[in-house]
Amino acid sequence: MKNVKSPLSKAFVIVISLILFIGMSAFLLEPASSTTGNEYLGYKAKDSAASVKAFADVYRVLMSPRCMNCHPAGEVPLQGDDSHIHQMLPKRGKDGNGIYAMKCKNCHQPSNTPGLNTPPGNPKWALPPADMKMVFEGKSARELAQQILDIKRNGHKTKEMLIEHARDTLVKAAWDMGEGRKPPPLTYSQFVKAWDTWINTGGYAPRK
Repeated sequence: MKNVKSPLSKAFVIVISLILFIGMSAFLLEPASSTTGNEYLGYKAKDSAASVKAFADVYRVLMSPRCMNCHPAGEVPLQGDDSHIHQMLPKRGKDGNGIYAMKCKNCHQPSNTPGLNTPPGNPKWALPPADMKMVFEGKSARELAQQILDIKRNGHKTKEMLIEHARDTLVKAAWDMGEGRKPPPLTYSQFVKAWDTWINTGGYAPRK
């Protein structure tokens, strides 16, 4: 007697095949972790061209003095539009708030000090901590993009946390640092749009 498969069996085989196909498609669309760091963010590839284009604008802002001065390669912050070494040589310290009596908040108050080129202020004013320095100075666009996306080097931030970080008051302070300082090359709203676009279209790193 011939083995006749029931309609229910055939339907089961079709469903299983469809599940396997979808799973394989998702796997094949996953960005290469060795080049983008997206294994830490857990989302699929979307539009690498749009992502890289958006990061070009992000990079311009992050490398401006208003951002880079607090993300130095060394232990002393930078200052001024020419990014020279900070006067009085305050050091990062373990938590990023300075050392001994020379704390960042001794001069940088919760709000800007009135006057030309006086200390800008914010309640969170500090450098990144010693165990998570987040260096911008000297980084290529590719190096900086990979660092920002790497959860082991970005302050343990997920995709959602990176999106939220752009709204942080200390980030916003770059566009309101008092008299005598050149603002970043984009407006704050333009920066946030570029930041969001970069991450939401895949978080790709430029080739160089």
